[in-house]
Amino acid sequence: MPVSKNPRKKSTRSASSPDLATLPDLAALEAMWRELGVGPEDDALGEAQDLAYEAWEAVDGRSRYALARRALKISPFCADAWLILSERPSLSARDRRTFLERAVKAGELALGADGLTEYAGHFWGFLETRPYMRARHSLAEDLWQAGDREAAIGHLREMLALNSGDNQGLRYVLLGWLMAMEDHAAVEAHLQEHSDEASAFMGYAQALYAFRRNGDDGAARAAAQEAWHCNSHIPKVLAGTKRARFEDNGYYTWGGEDEAAYYLEEYGFAWNWTPGAIDWLVEVTKDLIPEPRGRGPVQ
Repeated sequence: MPVSKNPRKKSTRSASSPDLATLPDLAALEAMWRELGVGPEDDALGEAQDLAYEAWEAVDGRSRYALARRALKISPFCADAWLILSERPSLSARDRRTFLERAVKAGELALGADGLTEYAGHFWGFLETRPYMRARHSLAEDLWQAGDREAAIGHLREMLALNSGDNQGLRYVLLGWLMAMEDHAAVEAHLQEHSDEASAFMGYAQALYAFRRNGDDGAARAAAQEAWHCNSHIPKVLAGTKRARFEDNGYYTWGGEDEAAYYLEEYGFAWNWTPGAIDWLVEVTKDLIPEPRGRGPVQ
């Protein structure tokens, strides 16, 4: 559930990617879909998807991108192949956006005429929906980095409606984005929606916003203590009195120092923006005794 923070360096290339000139654009994808009637059970799409999976396992970029191009020749509705091609470091920002937009459209069309409504609410539970969800998440991240933040947030909200179980952890990404926007009403509403979740991410946000509302009162202290039992390292990591490192490999340990480091990277700014919040958090939790959690690494 990582949230990109550092903007990508803009490419100095002015010419479009040669792939874009030979691949169908959005209108062509729509026309081809109407002609062919493609759906999740399409044989060509299945063959292309297998190549996309093979591309992800390729050890070098040249092989990966070649496999993705082969996949799109077999079926231009393979969203994962479009997504793989969008990851090439030589792309301009404009071309990357184009690839991502086509990935989302391809994924949507691949679900069939009624796909978005048929799977709504439980998207990730069906394998055929995942390329679309991966592509749309990447498009949202790209929009966020480019400064089109309302559009990025809109994508995440719609994706969470499509998949209420949120297997991609988008609720955590959305939490960070709403905090960065300083949309406090939206943050409060988001926290209320997830008020029964026992996680460090939601728990410490609950504590922060309780402190923002009423200062050092009983509700804020209770929220801070509950969050501390999810991860006892976070107050000291926020205060800078404890160093922790997060390996950006998609995994961290519940209650671990790596989770605390990830929390600092993604949400620490909100504590720093709230005068006195970190000192208060350290004071409230300094005498607490940790409870054994017994949880292993999570993704």
